[in-house]
Amino acid sequence: MAKDRKQHLPKPTEAELKILHVLWTRGAATVREVHNELVDDRDKRYSTTLKMLQVMHAKGLVVRDDSIRPQLYRAAKSRPATQRQLVDDLVARAFGGAAGRLLVQALSSQRVSADEMSEIKQLIERLEQESP
Repeated sequence: MAKDRKQHLPKPTEAELKILHVLWTRGAATVREVHNELVDDRDKRYSTTLKMLQVMHAKGLVVRDDSIRPQLYRAAKSRPATQRQLVDDLVARAFGGAAGRLLVQALSSQRVSADEMSEIKQLIERLEQESP
């Protein structure tokens, strides 16, 4: 059943992820505030930001507080929950469900900081202790 539930969760597009990053950082924001954070994208108009937030609301990616004006938008799920969902999807589609293969690819293609390496080691140790 949990697998069926995961399939129904909306997957954000690249543009939607940019908006989610703004909302995760700010907590809540108006359309104008989101738009102003995205000003580096010169082709984006305010109306485009508004439409994207409306679509994201319809998809369930954001929640909207209609009780105030201007309306405030928040991410419907936390950054870690969204990242987990995207990684789960990538593991399933690109690595045949083998998370270890994803980890090997990720570690061999990107530089890992000392802090990240420590975090990875702690996770491996915890997983080894949990294994029967």
